Amino acid sequence: MRRSVVPVVALLMVCVLAACGGSGKKKRSRDARPTIATTAGKVAPADRDEDAGPARVDASPSSTRTPRRKVPALTCADLSDAELGSSGVRYRDYPNPLRLRDGRWTGNGATVLLQKPCATGDLDGDGAVDAVGAVMLDSGGSGRFWSLVVWRNVDGQPRYVAVTDVGDRTPVQSIRIADKRATVVQLTRSPGAAMAELDLRRTAVHRLTGARFPAISHTDVPYTP
Repeated sequence: MRRSVVPVVALLMVCVLAACGGSGKKKRSRDARPTIATTAGKVAPADRDEDAGPARVDASPSSTRTPRRKVPALTCADLSDAELGSSGVRYRDYPNPLRLRDGRWTGNGATVLLQKPCATGDLDGDGAVDAVGAVMLDSGGSGRFWSLVVWRNVDGQPRYVAVTDVGDRTPVQSIRIADKRATVVQLTRSPGAAMAELDLRRTAVHRLTGARFPAISHTDVPYTP
């Protein structure tokens, strides 16, 4: 009886050791991995699965977009040495561009003067600050021909693009740019009035369309000098 008990006890001990795991190592569960804080677009080594391949890096368009280069704004002072006219859009009847010097050009008995009314702002929606100035041509006689001239901002420099004639002896008083439009106030005359008579104050709204700068609306009120 005592001899049969020993083999049974030995068999039970073998079963217990096999159930507990002789190696003493436990298999790590993938669902029990520790969480490690990461920075945007990077994967921490502890958060990678050995079977998942190389870590993925965020390459969304927002992370690779090149920022727009900021262009210096034009100022009214920049116009004093600008050009008037171009090969495609003449200033008055001059075949070649006229270069202003300190806001003035003279030639063939005529004088072109950059006047004080001026405004800056975005006229074409490209985000750069453009400029509109009033220019007066003194032809040497009785005429004083006023124009509105548009200079676009090209890499921070004024480039002539458009001109609109606004009359003889009809001075521009002010220019304001907002919402890609220029509001211009000038003195003018009613139909039938003498050339020396100014009896209306006109407020006109101009908009740049390609190489044109037409008035798209205007209102007149009586003016008394």
